[in-house]
Amino acid sequence: MSTAPRAIDPGPLPAGEALAQHLPRPRRVDSVIELVGNTPLLRLRGLEADCPGVELWAKCEFANPGGSVKDRAALRIIQDALARGDLHDGVRLIDSTSGNTGIAYSMVGAALGVPITLVMPENVSAPRKQITRAYGTELIFSDPMEGSDGAIVKAREIVEAEPERWYYPNQYANDSNWQAHYHGTAPEIFAQTEGRITHFVTGIGTSGTVVGTSRRLHELSPSVRCIAIQPDDAMHGLEGLKHIPSSLVPPIYDAAVLDDTLWMPTDEGWDVAERLAKHEALFVGHSSGANVAGALRIGRALAAQGRRGCVVTVLCDRGDRYFVPLKWERHYVW
Repeated sequence: MSTAPRAIDPGPLPAGEALAQHLPRPRRVDSVIELVGNTPLLRLRGLEADCPGVELWAKCEFANPGGSVKDRAALRIIQDALARGDLHDGVRLIDSTSGNTGIAYSMVGAALGVPITLVMPENVSAPRKQITRAYGTELIFSDPMEGSDGAIVKAREIVEAEPERWYYPNQYANDSNWQAHYHGTAPEIFAQTEGRITHFVTGIGTSGTVVGTSRRLHELSPSVRCIAIQPDDAMHGLEGLKHIPSSLVPPIYDAAVLDDTLWMPTDEGWDVAERLAKHEALFVGHSSGANVAGALRIGRALAAQGRRGCVVTVLCDRGDRYFVPLKWERHYVW
């Protein structure tokens, strides 16, 4: 693959006061939650060398204010619960999470004044623990050897012991999860590709992203093929993705909206994550690497058949949540 830099010509720019008028005006909002969604769609031109004639696009969900695709679901879940009266004074929201949904809950909760308690495996990355706590969230840890399923079980036990104290949305069974993508992610992708999308591919976690987006894309264009990605082994290293055969199946998971499933080895997802950093300047997590690896597989198959295509995937979050431990200290001067 060529490593020559790709020149970008911005064209002539005005000088002085005219420059300020030339620059796009940033959107003005009243709350950070208004920044959720409408994320950019980025073309992966460097990787397209692997599949000539096929366009590869990635939805930059790390551009959400909480840094991940889970901002969409957390916002919809909390807003819907407030509208129904499930969240009110004296009640805390509690849910299980492996990290990103917890950060999203924490951000939205801080913005809307909703107290948050999270149950997560004790071995989730340090940045995820530190970020959620920075928002004022209470953390309860489950057995690291039981993974996300263990966190689900522990959260249920806590709620059953004191049901009047908690609102338990259960992101794995909450229709607001997939509806966030049905009403947001899918129409955004369809508009951003001007209806040219031929394939959508992303991994299964709670399954909200793949189910909601696929369901709406099929309605917008029945010819679009929607493909899920799963780790190829129960003991995988693709944090955030779920191996359905060995896991508790999320109640919102609906295989009927999917056209196919790709089974992804951990090494392939990690390798593509590294390639994205080196050749696309995208430092993203391994689930994003797996998503792009799946898009590449589809693109190569289309190119080998001499077919054109427009393949879209999702960049779930940034890589710093996995690799960079945060250290935030206060220094007092008396």
